[in-house]
Amino acid sequence: MPEGHTLHRLAAYFAENYGGRRVRVSSPQGRFADGARLLDRRRLVESEAHGKQLFLGFDSGSWLRVHLGLYGAWTFGNAAGERSLGAPRVKGGGERVLDRDDEGFVVPPAPAGTVRARFVSSAGWADLRGPSACVVLSAGEKDAAQAALGADPLRADADPDLPWQVIRRSRTSIAALLMRQDVIAGIGNIYRAESLFRAGIDPYRPGRDLSREEWDLLWADLVALLRDGVRDGRIITTRPADRADPGPGPVPRSDAFYVSYRTGEPCRVCQAEVRSARLAGRTLYWCPKCQAA
Repeated sequence: MPEGHTLHRLAAYFAENYGGRRVRVSSPQGRFADGARLLDRRRLVESEAHGKQLFLGFDSGSWLRVHLGLYGAWTFGNAAGERSLGAPRVKGGGERVLDRDDEGFVVPPAPAGTVRARFVSSAGWADLRGPSACVVLSAGEKDAAQAALGADPLRADADPDLPWQVIRRSRTSIAALLMRQDVIAGIGNIYRAESLFRAGIDPYRPGRDLSREEWDLLWADLVALLRDGVRDGRIITTRPADRADPGPGPVPRSDAFYVSYRTGEPCRVCQAEVRSARLAGRTLYWCPKCQAA
């Protein structure tokens, strides 16, 4: 499932490439046909992310809420080729000359696979496949959907005191709390494991056992890591000194994480064996020495 940095990249992409343009909206698959009719030929005027959800606003006052879930992905096409954001992440195509119809809309290729929603503008097209949610909302419904979400470290309006008020009273482990989207929005399995390792916090510690200082440092690190993810287009949590290759240049995937997907391998810092276990429906990774209780 894409984590919060990917959704903010998606919001920025829509704002840059579709903002201010009229779009044709259809549902080749048919499951979004009613919603597509409400948005068809409207102008996209706003684009924002909150946690793992994307909100696209139109000049009619309607909003499209998209939650990619485990299998959803957007594929974008324009004169430069095609690229995907979400899961699976693929790139393909290449430079092409785009045909346009009499109204100036791009004529895209026939949809491939089960496309829930297709957006076509004068600059390109976007195909949405496999989302867990794709629904048109009124402005009030959009506000209610966001009110149910926790603070998003990437949003300017995020208040770290709100999740802290939940965490400080909770007997639930901090690792489980970090995955609750109504507490902190946008944190997924990798960011929870990596941020707790970087903070030296035992993932099984109850939230109420954290100090305010520990929480403030953890929040600040999450903000920094997510911002790096938006900039880089990928998650990299290791510091250069802890990588096998600390030199300049792209960081290989094998050097990107401290503990995630490294079960049984030596910790990059202390050489203890990285452990894993199921927690909150996902695989938790941690170092028993660096994150001792």
